[in-house]
Amino acid sequence: MKKISFRNDVLPLKNQLYRLALRITLNSAEAEDIVQETMIKVWNNRETWEEIESIEAFCYTICRNLSLDSLKKHDNQNSQLDSTGGDAPDSAYNPYEDIIHKDRMSVVKKIVDELPEKQRFCMQLRDFEGKAYKDIANVLEITEEQVKVNIYRARQAVKQKFQEIDNYGL
Repeated sequence: MKKISFRNDVLPLKNQLYRLALRITLNSAEAEDIVQETMIKVWNNRETWEEIESIEAFCYTICRNLSLDSLKKHDNQNSQLDSTGGDAPDSAYNPYEDIIHKDRMSVVKKIVDELPEKQRFCMQLRDFEGKAYKDIANVLEITEEQVKVNIYRARQAVKQKFQEIDNYGL
């Protein structure tokens, strides 16, 4: 078993944890606080790191739980996801295509935000963070099959709703 380093193994997860917290809370400031609290909790449990199978899954679990606690506490489920960059135009886009692209991304974000909680988490961790099914299963405390089913259903729902909107307009 390799020795876990806070600097090399935990700190690099900061941005991924932020995105997870943001997807759950839909609040940028709250997500930043949750990441900081996650880092503190992970650091305070450093004596048990050697017993942890995956420090990454451990961090994600703490972040997810803190995010859910925050969501319950603030009851901000109807908020919209703040625009947090990441939609920089590609040099090949003309301005019209860029507007279309941003509109479509906005629609997809809205659809994803409206997915059931478990589907949204699975899709976030798999499609946006690139996590393995096993890691997602550990974080959410479900089987890998349940992860795959939730991802499939989430993708189908996003595809169906996007096509309805794209075909019929808003």
